Amino acid sequence: MPDDNDPEEPFSQWAERWLQRRASRVGEYDAVPLTRGPRRGAHVNPNEPRVIVQWDGYQWQPVSVAGSYAEAQRFLNPPPRVTAPPPEAPMPKPKGRHRKPPARSD
Repeated sequence: MPDDNDPEEPFSQWAERWLQRRASRVGEYDAVPLTRGPRRGAHVNPNEPRVIVQWDGYQWQPVSVAGSYAEAQRFLNPPPRVTAPPPEAPMPKPKGRHRKPPARSD
């Protein structure tokens, strides 16, 4: 990957990389604190409400509101879905020399 500050890189290649990076973020979520002042670390005001926003390719769109940092994290990082394992197939009946020999008729 070329350096972003490479003066020798043609503009068309730079623009293509920029658009790919931008498109890869579509659907990404973020939690923004609903407090005044500059945005700070999540640990500063963990009990403050946050707005959940989603990137649509051009701007951040509000999606939901979370009452705290923990609630926002549950929205942003949901637990993985637990799926039931497929049922096991019944064991096939054995065939071959290891079968029980037929009863003797003596």
